[in-house]
Amino acid sequence: MRNVYHNSRASRTRDAGARGASRTQILTFIPRPRTFTPCVKLVRGVFSMRFRALGRVALASLALALGLVLAAQQPAAFSGQNPALPVIHTDNGPNSPHAQSQHYVVLVSLDGFRWDYAKRDGARSLLALAKQGVWAPEGMLPSYPSLTFPNHFTIVTGLYPEHHGLVANSFYDQTRQARYAIADSQAVTDGTWYNGIPLWSLAESQGMRSACLFWPGSEAKIAGFRPTWYAQFDSKTEATDAVEQARIDNALALLRLPEADRPHFITIYYSEPDHEGHEFGPDAPETRAAELKMDGLVGKLKAGLDKTGLPIDLVVVSDHGMAKVEGGWITLDQFADLTGFETAGALLYGKTEEDRARVYNQLKKASWQFVAYRRKDVPAGLNYNQNPREGDPVVIATGPYAIRAHAPSEARPPTLGMHGFDPQELPQMKASFFAAGPDLVAGKTVAPFENVNLYPWLAHMLGLQFPKTDGSLNVLAGTLRDNGDATAP
Repeated sequence: MRNVYHNSRASRTRDAGARGASRTQILTFIPRPRTFTPCVKLVRGVFSMRFRALGRVALASLALALGLVLAAQQPAAFSGQNPALPVIHTDNGPNSPHAQSQHYVVLVSLDGFRWDYAKRDGARSLLALAKQGVWAPEGMLPSYPSLTFPNHFTIVTGLYPEHHGLVANSFYDQTRQARYAIADSQAVTDGTWYNGIPLWSLAESQGMRSACLFWPGSEAKIAGFRPTWYAQFDSKTEATDAVEQARIDNALALLRLPEADRPHFITIYYSEPDHEGHEFGPDAPETRAAELKMDGLVGKLKAGLDKTGLPIDLVVVSDHGMAKVEGGWITLDQFADLTGFETAGALLYGKTEEDRARVYNQLKKASWQFVAYRRKDVPAGLNYNQNPREGDPVVIATGPYAIRAHAPSEARPPTLGMHGFDPQELPQMKASFFAAGPDLVAGKTVAPFENVNLYPWLAHMLGLQFPKTDGSLNVLAGTLRDNGDATAP
């Protein structure tokens, strides 16, 4: 899914300025009595001047503070940077001596690149990467729901969506009485929506510099940190040839920085072939062309990384697959009275237990194309029964069916391709996994595994201490030359 998230720093600065102006007005507009003596006039004049002076000092202090904050996060130029993709620098200090001694990891995501695309369509760069290192020929299992933001954040936190908080691309939080949506820049850049410690924050907290050339969540301050280097996502330009190439150019330029400044963990996100898969379907020639275009970019990146001479592990994954939609829209309010419910897509949020029970009873036997559960009864294997953001009742499609709570005013058919379904039931949802580098065994294949297991594996390759998550290093330890032993030389 094409993602839209922008920075809202300008609006925050305007708000701060407005607050400063209000404060000045309070100091300036002092009611005057109708009569007063010259002595009172003098005293009032002195105090008025002092108040105005204090106001100017307060405003100057506020401006200085804002300036320091903004100076710490400004677009920064570095040698070799491609101007098509400005990169913002956050001053997190230099790499620690320990960080400088560690290897590098470049993590690439190809949105919607289904597990079988590479072999089906002869993606030469990815298949060559598989021979040089490790891959999952039968795919990697995304977390439920198999959507873009939930799974990208699962990959970098090792947590299921209900634990890191992004339970869908759009959802409602009844406690906050607010909505999160990937097109809402204010929500996307607000770190309070996110739980867990993303890999870039983990690295920064341990003295290792990181860079995100797009990744969901990377523009927010999470677990106390932003990446040292990051780019602001712009859906209008991110899929242009210039910006797609700029990701590679800027990653390589950052790796040419001095050791003290060079990021050891870099993420790169591409929105293709997801867009084409939605619009034309997973088997269309447009989708196949987009796959091979992404494969070519991976080949360019790999060649550039090899030329650096640095010990770099290149990991290429996707967030989910793609299925051809069957039939038209299934609209839940045709089966149940959703009066009083908040909704987001197919997510349902009842205000009272009576409402939740009523709608569940109306939906539980309404259609063979979906199953309705009370949230607490959602099957444990989906890991989707603990977070109120998931709604209640929870509706789960039984196949590649397009489900929504309400029909919009403008009627449109579903896209030809769709995802978000249970990967255990629909193998078309499985994602891709390829990796090669000095820390990895060559020519290794792995059976399908859950993507929560990437986090400890990536952290281990970076030499980072990592917290307990929903994943385990043991699952992918056999792909590592040191078998996951942190004490190995």
